[in-house]
Amino acid sequence: MTDARTAPGLQRLVALALLLVAGILSLPLAAAAFDGEGSENWILPTQLAGTAVLGALVGYLLPGLAGDAAPRRRAVWVGVGVGLLFAVVGVLLFFVLLNGFDG
Repeated sequence: MTDARTAPGLQRLVALALLLVAGILSLPLAAAAFDGEGSENWILPTQLAGTAVLGALVGYLLPGLAGDAAPRRRAVWVGVGVGLLFAVVGVLLFFVLLNGFDG
């Protein structure tokens, strides 16, 4: 019997919310850490690596992200993919916010 803590649907919802917030906040955090002379080229790789690691951790801790009967290994890889997807969403969001819709 599954309860609210182990229900795959709830795990998926919590995991997606966590990774969406992480994807949006990861770019400003990486920029704050690497926005110096000569280190600005590390902002995007650091952001992507951080969200991939966080996605793997979320997928491991919340295996319902990959589905009801998915093995934990698949859940980790789904977490990495979703984390990277939301990192790209974060980059696009900040690009639109900085440049506006007119270009």
